[in-house]
Amino acid sequence: MENATQLIAAATAREAGIVLLTVVAIAYGGTFLLRVVSGKFPTNALQKSFFRAGHAHAGVLVILGLVVGLFVDLAGVGGLPAQLSSGVLLAAILMPAGFFLSVIGRDPTKPNGLIALVWLGVASLTVGVVGAAVGLLTV
Repeated sequence: MENATQLIAAATAREAGIVLLTVVAIAYGGTFLLRVVSGKFPTNALQKSFFRAGHAHAGVLVILGLVVGLFVDLAGVGGLPAQLSSGVLLAAILMPAGFFLSVIGRDPTKPNGLIALVWLGVASLTVGVVGAAVGLLTV
């Protein structure tokens, strides 16, 4: 049993390390957002608000994904609930991507079809949080 615990701990550490590296991309997104807000990168109001939303969702969902993963692993949640809980980290990719990519272009007046990524992220987040909660409540 100790060997299995060590494997889980190693997998969790690897996943957390990879996720923490994404913080570099989020920080770069912050510098991009500073250029947008300071007028050094031309955007319209729609783009500005979507870029802000994308950056905020990325940061919050990465932290939430790390916390959920830690709770699930520490509690020994396995099976389907553990697998579903990874939806939180998937949401951390989908939602910001939807916010950023749906307003790419010169002076868009409305989001393009890639706004669907935001809604896929919402679904992924919901499934991930519910999966983690069910797993934690039934351990």
